[in-house]
Amino acid sequence: MAEAADNQGTNPSPARRWLRRTASALVGAPLVAALLAGPAAPVAQAGGTDKAPTGSSTVAVALDTVTPSAPVKGDTLTVSGTLTNKGKETVTQAQVDLRVGPRLFGRTSIDAATRRTGYLPGADPAPVGGKYTVKIAKLPSGISQDFTLSVPVSKLDLGDDGVYQLGVSLAGRTARAPYDQVLGIKRTFLPWQTEDRDSKPRISYAWPLIASAHLTAETGSDSQQTPVFADDDLAAEIAPGGRLEQMVSLGEQLPVTWVIDPDLLASVDAMTKDYRVKSGNTTVAGTNQAVAKKWLTSLEAAVAEGKVVALPFGDPDLASIAHRGKNVSGTLSHLQNASEVAVGTVETILHLKPSTDFAWPVEGAIDPSIVDVATSAGAHNVIARSDSLQETGGLSYTPTAARPIGGGTNALVSDARLSTAFQGDMTKAGDSTLAVQKFLALTLALAEQDTDKDRSVVVAPQRMPTIAQAQSMARAMHALDDDRWTQSQGLVQAAETKPDAKATTEVPPTSQYPKRLRSQELPTQAFQDIKSTQASLNNFQVILTQPERVVTPFGNAINRSMSTSWRGKPLEAQKYRDSVRTYLQGLINEVQLISKSDITLSGRSATIPVTVQNRLLQDVEHLVLRLKSDNATRLKLNNGGAVAEQPIQIAGGHSQSVKFDAAANINGQVQMTGQLYTEDGTPYGSEMTFTVKVSELTPTVLLVIAGGLLLLVLAGIRMYAHRKRANAGGAAGDDGSEPEQPSDPTPDTGPESAEPSGTGEKVDR
Repeated sequence: MAEAADNQGTNPSPARRWLRRTASALVGAPLVAALLAGPAAPVAQAGGTDKAPTGSSTVAVALDTVTPSAPVKGDTLTVSGTLTNKGKETVTQAQVDLRVGPRLFGRTSIDAATRRTGYLPGADPAPVGGKYTVKIAKLPSGISQDFTLSVPVSKLDLGDDGVYQLGVSLAGRTARAPYDQVLGIKRTFLPWQTEDRDSKPRISYAWPLIASAHLTAETGSDSQQTPVFADDDLAAEIAPGGRLEQMVSLGEQLPVTWVIDPDLLASVDAMTKDYRVKSGNTTVAGTNQAVAKKWLTSLEAAVAEGKVVALPFGDPDLASIAHRGKNVSGTLSHLQNASEVAVGTVETILHLKPSTDFAWPVEGAIDPSIVDVATSAGAHNVIARSDSLQETGGLSYTPTAARPIGGGTNALVSDARLSTAFQGDMTKAGDSTLAVQKFLALTLALAEQDTDKDRSVVVAPQRMPTIAQAQSMARAMHALDDDRWTQSQGLVQAAETKPDAKATTEVPPTSQYPKRLRSQELPTQAFQDIKSTQASLNNFQVILTQPERVVTPFGNAINRSMSTSWRGKPLEAQKYRDSVRTYLQGLINEVQLISKSDITLSGRSATIPVTVQNRLLQDVEHLVLRLKSDNATRLKLNNGGAVAEQPIQIAGGHSQSVKFDAAANINGQVQMTGQLYTEDGTPYGSEMTFTVKVSELTPTVLLVIAGGLLLLVLAGIRMYAHRKRANAGGAAGDDGSEPEQPSDPTPDTGPESAEPSGTGEKVDR
């Protein structure tokens, strides 16, 4: 963003008292000044060195607290921290001093001051001195010691309102340099605003509630469809002291706009009931229902005012879709579905209607293709960042965030300096304090810019702040609670602010998209995998009587496959997509043809049974079983053709034996192929093949058999008559009835063995 006016705005104060102190110090110690005018930091030696830090880098100074962060008249400024001797010699006769000044004009000068590390006489102000010091008799090598300095603000000689440099230095002696010298210094910033300003920029702070994917596509076979989690890591994040618990408890006290991934809400909501967690090749019961309920209750109370922006479900990676996925058919429809699911999810769980009019590309980096993808999902406001949509018109101030970029779409340009202020490691108190003080200094410098325009400034931080980063952000925002130079507003209001006519509205070309971000994108293969999975899902759901049991969990899993959280984790992303596809294929295979062994057909006609098995827990329908004879001359089916079809409808957990009439003409073997199809003719599952051996009986053989049967009958009659005469009155039970013949199997055989038919299977004649 243009900062041409960062060195303008208000007329600078001469700070005469500070100059007098500095001049006195320089005149009184010319030798020391000459000795200390060396480099700010040790120069690295070629090939490496174990030489200890020297000069003003001998002692590391950490500023752990600056209280208050933005003092007013009558306050006492307290600075505490830690001194660590990094040198090889003991420091003696040391003294810790506070140094204030000079006043900095504009955010560019704040950036320059941040880059300075060592001490340079003439550039650094003289110490406050007097009784406002800390004496340290001895600081051995490698040893750390805490310190605290307290100085009334009235003793700091602060002049006009503005940003002042604040430094803490340690001066002392060593055996090799037995004279007073600055051995360590650390600088930060002190915002000084004594009265309310007439013109205040309005700050819109996006507070993200986003997590990586934890839910799988798998659900239990019960009626509640118990969800299955890949791990139980989400429980740790929402538990007391966890990252997401801290985001809620901190954000509840702040004037922020909640930016939420609905998938996070859906995942935690699933944990409030029975759920399972993968453990090796099995699953175990989840036990964090109480934690999940508490977190959702806290969140619902925190967002009660309704400043909620819902991202598309799963937080899809807009840049990856724009650059790698939009040319793969179906990808944009997934994005639209993710936007539609978002509204219902938030309304159901948080009982409020969110705004879904915002898209948030990674790090606010945009190009025309990203904007097109964002708007295709229904968003009219794209959260960009000022280091992407840079000012080109030489503005002397930071313009308002809202910019019309064509087609009824706004770019809501977040401030890059403020948005990246807490991206570093904030676990050390010193690093956190420096980040907070710089954030406050940047906001005050922004307020001092010479403009009478009504401005809205947006802050869009990293998507998933750590606990330490979130705590640092909260500290900085609390320091602005009194609204001395800023005031707060929501993202929706920022988007509605009248744009600055002089601000740039030109979206950078695709060639300028950062290479670092492009290298982290999902590959085109990811979207091809998603397309394949969706095609299988479409083919599967048409045979189900309860398709919603698979459409919803798999649809959500597909959305998660496009998540921004996979950036920089290609192997994990591929593993997740593979798990979704594998599980779906496993369900599809639960409806299948049972393999048959080769069978023998004796006679001209017979019935060939084929068994279809449904091991799903719901009924299937709209299937067709097609049986094909590879040699219709030798063996014909049903109406005399080579192909016969029958509709299939099977209850869950059952099998069905489907019979096909067959007619044989010539002896020999015939290859048969069975295949299931959906009603639109799409093959379902794998085909099944078996061989039918035809053994046709000739007329001569039949006459011989008939003669033999006649002789047997006559012999039987003779024997019967003889026995009747011998046993007058007859014997009970000799009724000569024919044995009962087995009936055909019923169509629904119930849960049936999936084993193949036995060798030499005979078919019904």
